[in-house]
Amino acid sequence: MVDQPGDGVYPEYWEADVVLRDGGTAHLRPIHPSDADAVQAFHTGQSQKSIYMRFFAFKARLSSKELKRFTEVDYKDRVALVITIGGEILGIGRYDRLADPEEAEVAFNIADAHQGRGIGSILLEHLAAAARENGIRKFSAEVLPENRKMLMVFSDAGYDVKRHFDDGVVSLEFNIDPTEKSRAVMEAREHRAEARSIQELLAPSSVAVIGASRKWGTIGYQLLEHIIEGGFTGPVYAINPEALELAGMLSFARLSEVPDPVGLAIIAVPYEEVPKVVAECAAAGVKGVVVATAGYADDGERGLARQRELVRQARSNGMRVIGPASLGIVNTNPAVSLNASMAPSLPRRGGLGLFSQSAAIGVALYAASSRRRLGLSTFLSAGNRADVSGNDMMQFWEDDADTAAVGLYLESIGNPRKFSRLARRLARTKPVIVAKSDAMGLQLPPGHAVRTTQAPAGALDAMMRQSGVIRVETIEQLMDVAQIVAGQPLPAGADIAVFSNSRALGKVVADSAAANGLGVERIVTDVDLDAGMSLALPALRESLAGTLASESIHAVVVALLPARGLTVEKIAGVLAECSAAAGKPVVAAFTGILDPSVYVEGMVGAEPVQTERVQAESAGGSVPCYSNPGAAVAALAAVVKYAEWVDRDQGLFVEPEGCDPESVRTELEDMLHDVPGEQLVQLGPAKASTLLAHYGIHVVPSEGFETPDQAVAAAERLGWPVVLKTTDPALRHRLDLGGVRLDIQDADSLRRNIVEMHRALAPYGSPSMEVQTMAPVGQACTFRAIEDPLLGPVVSFGLAGDAVNLLEDWAHRVPPLSGADVHDFIRAPRAARKLFGYQGLPAVDVAALEDIAARLTRLKDNHPEIALIDFNPVLAGPRGASILAADVRIANAAQRTDSARRAMRS
Repeated sequence: MVDQPGDGVYPEYWEADVVLRDGGTAHLRPIHPSDADAVQAFHTGQSQKSIYMRFFAFKARLSSKELKRFTEVDYKDRVALVITIGGEILGIGRYDRLADPEEAEVAFNIADAHQGRGIGSILLEHLAAAARENGIRKFSAEVLPENRKMLMVFSDAGYDVKRHFDDGVVSLEFNIDPTEKSRAVMEAREHRAEARSIQELLAPSSVAVIGASRKWGTIGYQLLEHIIEGGFTGPVYAINPEALELAGMLSFARLSEVPDPVGLAIIAVPYEEVPKVVAECAAAGVKGVVVATAGYADDGERGLARQRELVRQARSNGMRVIGPASLGIVNTNPAVSLNASMAPSLPRRGGLGLFSQSAAIGVALYAASSRRRLGLSTFLSAGNRADVSGNDMMQFWEDDADTAAVGLYLESIGNPRKFSRLARRLARTKPVIVAKSDAMGLQLPPGHAVRTTQAPAGALDAMMRQSGVIRVETIEQLMDVAQIVAGQPLPAGADIAVFSNSRALGKVVADSAAANGLGVERIVTDVDLDAGMSLALPALRESLAGTLASESIHAVVVALLPARGLTVEKIAGVLAECSAAAGKPVVAAFTGILDPSVYVEGMVGAEPVQTERVQAESAGGSVPCYSNPGAAVAALAAVVKYAEWVDRDQGLFVEPEGCDPESVRTELEDMLHDVPGEQLVQLGPAKASTLLAHYGIHVVPSEGFETPDQAVAAAERLGWPVVLKTTDPALRHRLDLGGVRLDIQDADSLRRNIVEMHRALAPYGSPSMEVQTMAPVGQACTFRAIEDPLLGPVVSFGLAGDAVNLLEDWAHRVPPLSGADVHDFIRAPRAARKLFGYQGLPAVDVAALEDIAARLTRLKDNHPEIALIDFNPVLAGPRGASILAADVRIANAAQRTDSARRAMRS
């Protein structure tokens, strides 16, 4: 919380950097009493018309009383937010609670010069989120009919706005709880703004290299040289106070001397000079900076502090930051032709977009793509990823006509919920390949406290799979997959044919394909490449074309040993022609080809690179070539799984019937009213059951007791037969230790079992007991849901007992879940085969488990206040599933990373 000189405090996350409609950035924060002079300057700078629209009368100046009221708020009943650039206020939004404590009046005022930048809609989102936190559910406003821009802010927000006209004023009111429509509107606006922001960086109107040098080998020298030699289509300016001429053109001592606007600044100066340079960029109206300078997060805590200040300085002045420690950016579109990177030449143009969080791995990515002759659309090295991230690039790539597939190397994900949402949407149209570091983690934003259990191992990978991401382990694997998706059609199924000129090799490849989940329909091993080029190539073309024509074959793996007189290029040309003609993918592996005649010059070092490691091309298209068949098969298998995901009807996000979110929200507010901070509160069985019932989740009733007579009375109320069990968490499921007694039919049997259980549990301290309605027998399962600080809600499912306790055989998913996600979720654990009939046991009612999963997922997604839910055990029988125990813990909700307000994250 942030203390203010006014009447209250506000959460730190109310402050945010935001991207405006035109791609620029601004800072949003609650108003301060110290803003009085800035508010007066904002007011007097407005036109008479704008003042009249806001106040329904003209006010030349605000009185001291008005300034005090506008700037001193309590951040609860009265909230005001401002959006600033460089300290100048561009817009003000406020609400005041009315007599009805769940309703507030809202108003906005946007500077004339900045109208049309989406400031009003951003203020509305953040005001609504703050109001919901303070128990307000409805906004109302009065707007003059001629104030069409403000009327559009409300009507276009996605809320169900009711309006009526009275006494010359339009009165509006609407519920501010997020709806599917309001979320869709917010996400669409966010997408357009962030894509535009990256577009401005990758296709700048002009570029200035600050720190350009005439000293060969320096970063400033190379960046300037590469931009010029790459043929950038816009103006290029060299900035160096100690040089009059650089790279054959006049240089400038400082950015302010450049006669024309500068779109992008490349900064290559020592880190102690960067703040001054960024300030100069802000003064010159630069839209973005690429910081090549190191010495930030790579320099420990003091460097991290410098990095945070760099981002704050840039964003608050309307600029995006690539880096620090960035190796630059590339855009091969001929209309741009930008090589503002350390790569010695502009790469060939193609459909692959690349993003690297690491500078070193960025070099490897670039080199690998060059070796394989993979054409790029865009490349961005984020370095320390202080600002521009993989999420930003996915927003841009979604609309970029030049990009057909994307590859990202990530060391961490700062906003996994947003990553999941963007990747799922992008992957529907363009393959998304992600290589992650073994040390990859979930970076917690500064000031975000951890209050619950961290996400379980495997949750992040599960989130990627359900989002359609092709997950790989290494850069080489990323390129293996990229070779296929960047230039080949997606396979329509998993059945393939294997071609080889060696029977043994063909069998090995077929075995590898089967192990990777591919179906081998045909093995062709009579490929004769020793008959000479005039005979071998036509025979290969005829055989391959015939195989590809079969409707039962969706792809072909060609694995060949060396042949006299035939080079990789000649064979690959035939394969490419057949693939293009059939519209089916063909991948080739050339094993043991060491003929120096097939070498070509590569990008890395002076050593030659083998052609079989590149994308061989011909007039008929291209075919991915590999040096070993294992890599070819693994890459093809990954693409097949992705194609199945794309082709599958994912269904709608599940919305089970009979859910009552409003009742749960009200109950949680009451329960948490006096709970301090982030303290966890475990609900008793009765409260937990009541809460869960609002979502159609029912727990088999149970009652605790102190005496045998109380136990018998409870059993009479519940109905015979009953179960007797201890309430001790470690013993309540242990039939082998005497912690559970089943199928007790009458009072005498119950009394006898109580005595026997007391005796059996005496070594464990004689814990308390309860009786419970006897549920139908079935397979014991378990569900768990937690609130992770970054992933948000994570739901897990497994078969109870050793499968989860010893083998960690869990399935994990991150809400929201589609119908297909729920279907896969229940079937994902390795032990799930026991649900479908196992060793003579009948299959269980899987639909009942799916129903529990859908309701639990929706409950957890809607209510971050519910920190932990544990259903253990859940007995799944042939008809239905019974929840025997529910552990529910709640806490005051932390702010999720992908909330109903737009905000940039570091």
